[in-house]
Amino acid sequence: MNLNVLHVIATPRFEESAALQQLAQRFMGPLVARCAEKSVELVPENVSLYESKPPFVSNEFLGGAWRPALEPGYTPTRNEETALNFSRNNAPLLAKADIVVLTTPIWLGSCPAILKAWLDQVMVPGDLFEVTAEGIVPKHHIREAVLLVSSREVYKEGDPRDGLTPMLRAAFLTIGVENVRIAWADGQDDARADREDRLELAGEAAEEIAEEIVDEL
Repeated sequence: MNLNVLHVIATPRFEESAALQQLAQRFMGPLVARCAEKSVELVPENVSLYESKPPFVSNEFLGGAWRPALEPGYTPTRNEETALNFSRNNAPLLAKADIVVLTTPIWLGSCPAILKAWLDQVMVPGDLFEVTAEGIVPKHHIREAVLLVSSREVYKEGDPRDGLTPMLRAAFLTIGVENVRIAWADGQDDARADREDRLELAGEAAEEIAEEIVDEL
């Protein structure tokens, strides 16, 4: 069997020394190894949002993406068709993924604006879901989402400063994805004496998630 993994990188700092790249490696390494052990063909797709920047939502995009789903028979204008270019090139990658991995920092209590822009562009009617009188009907293959997160500050479970995980959980729940797992490297301020220890704990969590994903297939 195949395991399609879409890895979305939402950080401008993804060099070898960066905590998020180390965390991503700690996830992908065991995922590749466990897939090989289980005779699962891993099909990865990497998307760096700072190399392929999604546009923000425009009125033309809303008309082209949503009006045909809400108003049967509606034909998008030429400008609306143009506004759908990014979405039409990227939404199918999300729809065919079994696992979606979001590698992101938390800034000002939430995700980078570029990640929210990507979500707005790809979570639209079409390959991902259809809109019916009963609501949204998923058409995708997504089993779960994995969040690989870093932050300078230390966050506790249920921390009121965390606006990132509730927002991403809500976004995926909208399209019928209930399972969201998180490996969070907090306390990544260079001044913290326990910075490396915290990164190691997050790396161990990322490895465990990767192994569990394949074992549960």
